[in-house]
Amino acid sequence: MATAENKRPRSSGGVERPPSRKEILGRKKAIKELIRKAVAVKDHLAQFPDFHKYERSGFSIYLESGHGNQLSVPTRKYIQNLLKANMKGTYGSEWPSEEKIKRREMVAPEARYILICQYADSDIAKCFMKQDSGVECAHVTCRGGRLLGFVHYRFVVELDVPVLYVYELQLESSVQGKGLGKFLMQLIELIACKSQMEAVMLTVQKSNTGAMAFYNNLGYVISSASPSRVDPLIGIHRSYEILCKTFESEAKCKLEEGN
Repeated sequence: MATAENKRPRSSGGVERPPSRKEILGRKKAIKELIRKAVAVKDHLAQFPDFHKYERSGFSIYLESGHGNQLSVPTRKYIQNLLKANMKGTYGSEWPSEEKIKRREMVAPEARYILICQYADSDIAKCFMKQDSGVECAHVTCRGGRLLGFVHYRFVVELDVPVLYVYELQLESSVQGKGLGKFLMQLIELIACKSQMEAVMLTVQKSNTGAMAFYNNLGYVISSASPSRVDPLIGIHRSYEILCKTFESEAKCKLEEGN
């Protein structure tokens, strides 16, 4: 998203100059509008039909979108239980307080979800029958299927940069190691770019070395917003790192290089 708002102002001699108050306010207004438009999209997944289904060696799952304040009670309980099963050990003594925070975050109106579902063959057949009859059925819903994981993401501003922030990516052990995580992050990055976000950010516990390696392999680096880079003396006592992957030079300058 190379716009006039995010190009560094230069003097007539080509030397960078500090942006004026008008330019700063203009960029903030433009970012606010980008976030508003991204949040207003009802179903981000609908923009990417190739990502409605994931198949690998006979293994098939389907993706569905969701909003935090519209999740059914069974779905909310599933998300809470999976998060606890996957992360309680990683957080250790911090888990009780973190769990309370995460439960509030999960049902917030601004929370967006990608739900990972598996269906019986009969349910899929019904969907294709509807498609053949002209009934809209772009991707099946999770109401009759079995949930196997989820991604919780939001559109936020970090260091004056519009970003898609991945709050959680949680999968059941039965579907881990099948390339699904990479598939989901590719989708997340597409959603970010389609929404004109300049980066994807996420938080990883230092003790979760597997997740850290996974994101590093996808090109994510420790952000300048991470405690270890803001102040190494404070960061050493923090249990997490903030990672990012930027798509624009301005975002790279702020979120990676710390300028």
